Amino acid sequence: MTRVRSFAPLILAGLLLSACASAITPTPPVATGPAPPPPTSGIPSPPVLPPPTALSFSSLAGWSEDDHLAALNAFRAGCGVAKDPALARVCGLAKATVIQDEQGARAFLEANFRPEPVGDEGLLTAYFAPQYEARMSRNAEFTAPVRGLPADLVVLDLADFEPGFVGKKITGHVEGPTFVPYPARAEIEAVPTDKPLAWMRPEELFFLQIQGSGILVLPDGRRVRAAFAGHNGKPFVGIANAMRDQGLLPDNNTSGDAIRTWLAAHRGPEADAIMRLNPRYVFFKMAADDGKEAVGAAGVPLPAGRAIAVDPSKHAYGGLYWLDAAAPKLAGAFPAYRRLAVALDTGGAIKGEVRADLYMGSGNAAGAEAGRVRHTLRLYRLVPRS
Repeated sequence: MTRVRSFAPLILAGLLLSACASAITPTPPVATGPAPPPPTSGIPSPPVLPPPTALSFSSLAGWSEDDHLAALNAFRAGCGVAKDPALARVCGLAKATVIQDEQGARAFLEANFRPEPVGDEGLLTAYFAPQYEARMSRNAEFTAPVRGLPADLVVLDLADFEPGFVGKKITGHVEGPTFVPYPARAEIEAVPTDKPLAWMRPEELFFLQIQGSGILVLPDGRRVRAAFAGHNGKPFVGIANAMRDQGLLPDNNTSGDAIRTWLAAHRGPEADAIMRLNPRYVFFKMAADDGKEAVGAAGVPLPAGRAIAVDPSKHAYGGLYWLDAAAPKLAGAFPAYRRLAVALDTGGAIKGEVRADLYMGSGNAAGAEAGRVRHTLRLYRLVPRS
């Protein structure tokens, strides 16, 4: 994307002034000579405990019931993006080894990995690649324009100017001599566009933006892929809690289907006000529908039911994880999701170490299931054995 370097010093000055200088802690001296005897207080010393036993696969709830061959095939398809040398080694071995049965796949996984718990309890949600109707001209029902990436939107990668800001990017545009944040959803929607890529129902465009990509079906039967092109740099804010707090939906029925149904029934200013609680706005580009699954942030197609979006600051793409998710919070949900999945994507709401978003596939059935996933998650990383 286009970068505006002339404004970088102004931006960096503000960021650097707000940064805290890290304190330098002196290295403590190393003691020499025999250690002094422990003080005698009359209280017996606590017993020395043995080191904890390594976690076994058999201790993972649901491990023996998983489809290990499907999991191994998903790992083979996505592990090529792994940067870790040990993981890349196991990836190469998995691709070079002929395994076509469940028993062989399970044996390979258990021989080459060991499970390691990640943090405490977290949250599992799910997402999908939607299919929605679209039109090439506006009418009374299809009133929301699918917008391409604006020419004035600029993304600055601050690492280009200061190595200490690796991974930090800001999004904005130029107003006179100033670089300012890009407008939020409400401001963008208030400005007409003269070059829409297509027209959609407002609530379905909103969900397309949440999912990040999807298939648009035109009246003549043509199918085109609306692929993610960028966003306005604003944080993602979910609307489910707000709808629950306002009494628009019951506490146990804030699923995707319930939200979309309410928005459709209240289409117009009422629904617009709810959707604008989420300031993030996603822009798209059109591509031919090749019939394959959506491509994630790692750059490879997402295996349905076996790919997760993670926080890339906490987890590396290509890694293999065991999901142990139970205690659903939404009505109509499956009681548990226990399976292996590969980290291949990310999302605006996916932040933290024990946070994952499971890709369910494409279409209405995948969407109905994904909208009901809100489960307590215990996450385990599969670490290559040395």
